[in-house]
Amino acid sequence: MSENQAEQFAELPAPASVKLIDFEEARVVPGIVPNTFILIVSGTKPYLNMKVELSPLVYIRQPEFWGIEVVGSLPGVGLPATAPYTVSLPLDGIIGTKGIEVIGANTRKTFEVP
Repeated sequence: MSENQAEQFAELPAPASVKLIDFEEARVVPGIVPNTFILIVSGTKPYLNMKVELSPLVYIRQPEFWGIEVVGSLPGVGLPATAPYTVSLPLDGIIGTKGIEVIGANTRKTFEVP
């Protein structure tokens, strides 16, 4: 992606169907293969049928801490009941020069990753 394309992408409107949601716990664990890591995030989602995902931010250059957003999306009408969630993401190719930063609606947590 060229620098101009990245700027154009950044200026697109934010989606209304996807929102940052909070997390209660985040941890980085070693993968099965040496020098690989997996991010595991858990919390409580505000809707029973909400789909929770970890979405890495897009950068032109490798940042110190790569931002990874905790996002929730609803397929139509939300069922108003809370439910626990746990999601994971392999960190291959999305680690900054120092590590990662997990970004929730009201919480941020950084991890130094070797």
